[in-house]
Amino acid sequence: MVDSAVEADSRDDASTRAEPMVAVYRHDVHKLRARPHASAADSYASVPVNETVPRDADRDAALLSRPAGEPEQTVANHESPYRLSLLTGETAATTERIKATTGGGFRALVTPEDPECLHARWLTSEVPAAFNESVYYPYTSLQYHVLLTAALLHNYRARHAFEDLFLVATTPDVTPNADAVSTRDPKTALAADAVEPHRTVLWTPEMTLHVTATPGDRPAARLGDVPARSFADVWSRLPAHPFDTDGERRWRLLDAQLRRIRSWSAALAYIDEFIELHGSAAGELEGDGA
Repeated sequence: MVDSAVEADSRDDASTRAEPMVAVYRHDVHKLRARPHASAADSYASVPVNETVPRDADRDAALLSRPAGEPEQTVANHESPYRLSLLTGETAATTERIKATTGGGFRALVTPEDPECLHARWLTSEVPAAFNESVYYPYTSLQYHVLLTAALLHNYRARHAFEDLFLVATTPDVTPNADAVSTRDPKTALAADAVEPHRTVLWTPEMTLHVTATPGDRPAARLGDVPARSFADVWSRLPAHPFDTDGERRWRLLDAQLRRIRSWSAALAYIDEFIELHGSAAGELEGDGA
């Protein structure tokens, strides 16, 4: 289904077998299967996959995270589909994630026909977090590349150009469970007021980020005139951030790092990992508050 809030035109609807906002979440299934694009299958689990994303949204999302032109290996001895973590320097592919993938555990990210369900699953799943978006750039994230591609496509289908788009930063309305740890699952994401279908690209207990042409009165910064590895610049232009950099050392450290990371998918993965390790639910960093 097409989000009722979006008056999407139909010029791209015939270019994919699946509805475009479904196809976008399936366009890189070959990477989840550790296969090159040349060997990409047309279908998986009886649904069409690996289709070209309309309106060049995939190309534009790639330009947000990696350079244009002929790719070059940037990390020696790591020509692997598994992502390297900027936070730890280690591979992000845990044994559990590898088992889930090899056992077909990513079917939940592919088979639904409801676009909003697919968005919620990509937003909350740990499985695609194990993969990079290009073996040449192992610190990039397949999970966040797909979410960025979907956000761009959703905006483009609503007749917005790239130059119309903003990064919006908010504090999420998370749901605490009995252990006071925020619940992050597809069902909760679908019900959360803080999650905008397709346009929310990061949802954590501490902060939520959106790519949208309609920021309203929320803290926002323009993405720029053309897609580029500009996360650090855009983050630095936000008029306010969703955490207290004056009060806690952990947030000063995160803010300082985000002012350096240019790749969008790498930055989003860094935030996700940092908050998992050092967020409020994880306890204080040594020297926090100093």
